[in-house]
Amino acid sequence: MSAAPHPRELLLIGGGGEMTLSVDVAVQALEQARARGLRTHVTNRADTLAATPAVTAAADTATAVDFARPGDTADWAAGRAADGERPALVFGVREMAQEAVAATAHALELPGNPPAAVRRIRTKDACRAALAAAGFRQPAVRVCRDASEARAFLAATAGPWVVKPRDGADSAGVRKVTGPDDLPAALAQLPDREAPFLVEEFVDGGEFSVEGVFVGGSPRVLAVTAKEKLPPPYFVEIGHVLPADLPEETRRSVEETVTAALTALELRFGLFHVELWLTAEGIVLGEVHVRIGGGWIHRMLPHVRPGLELYGTVYDDALGLPVDLPARLPAPERAAAARYFAPPEGRVTAVSGWDAVRTHPAVLHAELRVGPGDVVPGFRSGGDRVGAVVVGAATPAEARELARELVASVRFTVEPMEPVDAVDTGDDVPEVRVDLEPRPLTSSFRISHMTIETVDHLRLRLLQGGRTVGEGEITADSGYGQDGPAIAAEAEALAHTLAAACDDAHHGADGADPVAPLRAALEKAAADGVGAPARMLVEMAFLDRAARRAGVPVWRLLGLPEPGRVRLLHTVPIGEDIPLDGRPLKIKLGGADDEQILRSLLGVPAPLILDANRGWDRQDWERLHPLLAELAPAVLEDPVRDPALLPAIRAALPGTAVVLDEGIATAGDAAFAVGTAGGLNVKLMRFGGILPALDALTDATEKGATRMLGCFLEPPRAIAYAAQLAGLCDWSDLDGHFWVSDDRPVPSYGLDSDAPGIPRIAYTPEPARGEAAAI
Repeated sequence: MSAAPHPRELLLIGGGGEMTLSVDVAVQALEQARARGLRTHVTNRADTLAATPAVTAAADTATAVDFARPGDTADWAAGRAADGERPALVFGVREMAQEAVAATAHALELPGNPPAAVRRIRTKDACRAALAAAGFRQPAVRVCRDASEARAFLAATAGPWVVKPRDGADSAGVRKVTGPDDLPAALAQLPDREAPFLVEEFVDGGEFSVEGVFVGGSPRVLAVTAKEKLPPPYFVEIGHVLPADLPEETRRSVEETVTAALTALELRFGLFHVELWLTAEGIVLGEVHVRIGGGWIHRMLPHVRPGLELYGTVYDDALGLPVDLPARLPAPERAAAARYFAPPEGRVTAVSGWDAVRTHPAVLHAELRVGPGDVVPGFRSGGDRVGAVVVGAATPAEARELARELVASVRFTVEPMEPVDAVDTGDDVPEVRVDLEPRPLTSSFRISHMTIETVDHLRLRLLQGGRTVGEGEITADSGYGQDGPAIAAEAEALAHTLAAACDDAHHGADGADPVAPLRAALEKAAADGVGAPARMLVEMAFLDRAARRAGVPVWRLLGLPEPGRVRLLHTVPIGEDIPLDGRPLKIKLGGADDEQILRSLLGVPAPLILDANRGWDRQDWERLHPLLAELAPAVLEDPVRDPALLPAIRAALPGTAVVLDEGIATAGDAAFAVGTAGGLNVKLMRFGGILPALDALTDATEKGATRMLGCFLEPPRAIAYAAQLAGLCDWSDLDGHFWVSDDRPVPSYGLDSDAPGIPRIAYTPEPARGEAAAI
């Protein structure tokens, strides 16, 4: 007897997020699939799967696969398909999962949006460029990497402007600026202070969004939604009304513009949510998404269009089933509205009126996530929402008014707290939060003993009143013995210990040194066996906090010389072509092709820094010695495995500085490097932060040794942190972030110390000959 055929399967990539709305969307998507006889399989990050049991319960199967790495998701799905587990369709309801959805559908040759089209709309500036090229009105926009680039854009365009993340959601970090004086505060609100960000011209007009579904590859508009936002400087949505109360001619023009834009962007599958402004000059398109809109629109649409199944419509179309949805739908005959609660900031002591609201007959959905004892943060992004009411009514005006009345009828009694934008005085022990996320490198990085493809990104934040008051950021690579989860656990435990200890010491006397208690606590942690990466991550966050309190950059807090311009070595991994751009070249050696590589360097006009990673034995040295003597490199780093060979090497290459790197992690190691080789390479991730590294560099300076400042593959924030020591070093090998971030490789950069704390990398151009560099 033959086995029964497997039922068709929906693969829901990215599942739902932890917020109630995201869970509700995912559960609806799964229920509408099950109603069509589809088996359902959900993928998500392991921690989110564990935090969203309602989603996993609604699915037949769940697997931990990280949607943030689209290629991995596609490969995993292709492997299942090869084993006979092939889905009938691939779908996703979360914004951040859409690239993985497109990549997987493409790999399995299933209906979906082109991966390149999804990447384009997920990169806001690229989407703006594509829309402008297709003839649609767009505000001027620039990708900026530091405050100086943002100021240059402001100077070249008419204000006001908006600062926003290049890739984000829920209006997090979006802020209006009216001039250069507003920039520091706006940049401080960005979720990732090290990532490139956007500055664009502010568009003055009513805000709307268009909701719809693709049928047969063509967009079908279901409704236009009116948005109501809080006043600037923030742009958080406080309410929605659906349908928007627009004249018929305007509604048609909006629908035609949006459908034309979606076609121009080569989108063709699933749901869509397109934002726009109605201005005196006409329609200006905003962000484009291939998912349903947030703000409970997924509950509002089926109310105003009875019988509509948003996700079921997508499934029917993908499976070749009939879809009864005309190309142009009539305006809805009833309305819905959503309104968010926005209680004053502070600690809630009492709430009244909630029971009457949640039981009101017109309420389609209501939730309130705060009660007595909870702290209400400032309302600066969608993540700060504490609850909502969604209602149905006969007309848009009635729905809007009813939602407002119901929200206003709930009374919050709140104890005022320190304003979240106030300076952190350290009166409260900060909350500690550590996040870990695997990230692929922008390109493979090969050294003598391994090839690196992926690192773990770790971020530690100190929070007070819901706001970040200190932040550290590193990456960990298992190839170097750096265990990301173990580092995260160590750092979190150490930060909790230091949070109370350092604050107690800080308040012991007026004018107390904010660094001394931190140094003592970190030295004790080192003696107790806490690993160097965890100590560095914690040190970054606490020094960032101390410098923010003092209103100065970290380098000034520590009494360091101003770093000035950091001139980089050009690191060349094994196997890559050797560039000839005049920069000092750091050549990775220690492999079977070393002789060939060294011969290729003969005649290269740039200074050479040769790094063998302890790759040579005595036989290798004797074989390569003539070539090395002819090349006369500026620096020879970690040439041999046996330190006993170092005196002979130094004597044979009198014009070459020899520095040790591998295994140099303590004051004793540093003294050994200075004594045997005459130089050392200091890496903060090995020493445990800037404070022990500073001690090692100070001692090396006093002894006249060669000092190099190095790094691993690290994020821009960690690189900028290390670069504060550049003024104490002969060589700076601080380009590891070019493999971890989207930052373009450059020969040099400065540090932007306009804001207190850890400076940002400032990619200002090289000054012309004879001009001073403005850092």
